[in-house]
Amino acid sequence: MQLNLTVPSPLQYFSSLVQSDEHFPLLEAAVSLAQDEYPDLDVQQVLGDVDQLLARIKRRLPADAPALQRLRLLNQFFFHDLSFGGNVNDYYDPDNSYLNAVLRTRRGIPITLAVLWLELAAGLGLNARGVAFPGHFMVKVNLPKGQVVIDPFSGQSLSREELAERLEPFRQRSHSTDDFEAPIGLYLKSAPPREIISRMLRNLKDIHRTQEDLPRLLAVMDRLIVLQPESWTEFRDRALVWAALGDELRAVADLETYLANAEDALDIDAMAERLAQLRRKRR
Repeated sequence: MQLNLTVPSPLQYFSSLVQSDEHFPLLEAAVSLAQDEYPDLDVQQVLGDVDQLLARIKRRLPADAPALQRLRLLNQFFFHDLSFGGNVNDYYDPDNSYLNAVLRTRRGIPITLAVLWLELAAGLGLNARGVAFPGHFMVKVNLPKGQVVIDPFSGQSLSREELAERLEPFRQRSHSTDDFEAPIGLYLKSAPPREIISRMLRNLKDIHRTQEDLPRLLAVMDRLIVLQPESWTEFRDRALVWAALGDELRAVADLETYLANAEDALDIDAMAERLAQLRRKRR
């Protein structure tokens, strides 16, 4: 019998990880994002490095430690002993979104620091979740006496007053009024793993688009479409990148998908005209 030993591409590997929301491997999917930039990356080695960190902290923890003690020890270990924290000097460095680099430098952005912290928290049996707070990813832990919200960029525990203060610029931009102001709890809902990976990819998308790095931008868009195959705006955005790279065939296919599904979009007419232009160029 002939064995198929073909090694999957990074995108195929990523696709296999994110097929189902049940038992979604958040850490593994997050680590795999770096394979576009680091093609020789050993994802399992990175997962093993995180397991070693967990083993180190477990050796310091009494078996019967209550949740609050486990949380305090985790924060001491992660933010102080290991010195994980935000990369304030180069926030938009793409390496801040790659967990292998974050493990090496101990510097990252809120969401990558959160993914690592959450993995350790889960290993310690803490009821911890990510929070897609506007503009700044957070983590929260449910304890017997209440909920703790932590900024993974700094390790700071935030009070409701501090959270409200951080929300104020967002509310002003969205024209919220005092008469109809959403409670803070609505902004502290748990972010599912698929949403966390999407947010990581959109961070990279913004960076590569700002830097006009079209090949890297395209790779990120491929992953976003695999992750969220009904996010039709991603097909539109990828079509425009294909067009900029001179591949009218793929640009036409993506724009056709977008126009067939995004019926209520405000740019339908403009994109239909762009599609007609691309079709004329192919003749």
